[in-house]
Amino acid sequence: MNQQFSIPTALCLPVPDIEALIHGRTIAALPKMFIRPGQRFALYPADSSGSIKAWAKCELCQILDETKPLDILSKLTIWTPKVLKEILQKQQYLFLAYLRVYQLPQLQEISVNPNIQEKLGKFVSLLNSLTVSEANPVINDRTFAQRKRQLEKLEPPLHHELEELQSAIASLSISQPAAKLLDDDIKVFLGWSSGKLIKQPNPDLAWINDIAKLGDRSIELEEKKSNYQAGTDFENVVRDSLELLGFTIDYAHKGGAGGLDLFCSKPYPLFGECKAGRKIPNDTAVQLLNLGMLRRPDLFNQAAKLIIGPGEPTTQLQDAAKIQGMAIINPETLEKLVKLQSNHRNSVDLFKLKEYLKAGQSDEEVEKYIDQVYKEMSLRSQIITAVKQLSEQDNETAKATHPSFTVTEIRVHYNATHNPRLNDEVVHDLLIELSSPLTGYLGRIKGSDWNGNHFYFLRDLAIN
Repeated sequence: MNQQFSIPTALCLPVPDIEALIHGRTIAALPKMFIRPGQRFALYPADSSGSIKAWAKCELCQILDETKPLDILSKLTIWTPKVLKEILQKQQYLFLAYLRVYQLPQLQEISVNPNIQEKLGKFVSLLNSLTVSEANPVINDRTFAQRKRQLEKLEPPLHHELEELQSAIASLSISQPAAKLLDDDIKVFLGWSSGKLIKQPNPDLAWINDIAKLGDRSIELEEKKSNYQAGTDFENVVRDSLELLGFTIDYAHKGGAGGLDLFCSKPYPLFGECKAGRKIPNDTAVQLLNLGMLRRPDLFNQAAKLIIGPGEPTTQLQDAAKIQGMAIINPETLEKLVKLQSNHRNSVDLFKLKEYLKAGQSDEEVEKYIDQVYKEMSLRSQIITAVKQLSEQDNETAKATHPSFTVTEIRVHYNATHNPRLNDEVVHDLLIELSSPLTGYLGRIKGSDWNGNHFYFLRDLAIN
């Protein structure tokens, strides 16, 4: 249980400075005086909002003058070189406070100080003390220690371009979900947010939760839809689903009476028939065969064939599907696949999925594939955790500035707590994958050969 503290004072700072501290963009503040390390205080915004979001503990306070490289200090904080020079011209010294920031579980309303602008950079007394704890740090221990050392030594940031990109999209993330997702990923990669974020649902993908419901024709009765409209709605959501999975849809085939419901041209040909209702009609396999051979006789025989509809297929439909090499899955199974792809981008390998689309009822086989994907992601998450644990142990003992580890060290640590045990070759392949710029869960310091590679932790892989 986290110890609680009573805080009677607050440090008054500009609103942008406090927001940057709360979002992990900086760990530094510029007070007007020296702050004693270990001192705790609330962060008081210099506006008329009358609310406090976070509190902080001072870990270090430095007094800097104009001999310090202000250009590097600027890149490690939120202030431009011009602003830093202007402060130095006014007061000759910079008081640079390193703050460990903790978010409050809820906003704390306070009475507004009418002379708050005069208190900027100074402490103010709170009318009522705040009771706080260290339950919600903005940045985890390991990341804060790394950034503190980097700022102390004035080492240039490793990913300045990414920091500039984050600043450029920050305003867009408020109104655009895609920008918000990218903003969150960049913050985690840079260490500006704790490793595990609460994933916010993308409102543009809300239809994913309706795939199974639209496959059930009872919706027609609930919403007074015609048979045609219910069928069309289901065809549309199936097309959206297959596109999200990575298929390329040929929209020349739009279903309707007497039409082929769907045809995917890439990454391999796939013919599909969608049936919304309480069960799939017996003649569906024959219908897909006739329409497929009519529309694309050059591709149909060698293509994947898929029937999507509710209920348990009859023996007659099962037999016909097996003879024609057609897989049958329920809308619920399709929804699980799409949710997997939505939660973990590019986790569904369509060529591997094809191997599980067995002739006849394929729900159980596709479920096996989904389980296999989760097992593979879980293994990778455990490898990342092993590197993270080694980093935390190294920070506690050697106080290394940049802890990194060999394949063998990571393999030994992983095997100590997991089964089945892995060898160096398997662990090395996983580490190379996880340290790719396209994944970015780990970093890699290249050696002269594969055994000389060193790896370090960047961010967690959270499995939803």
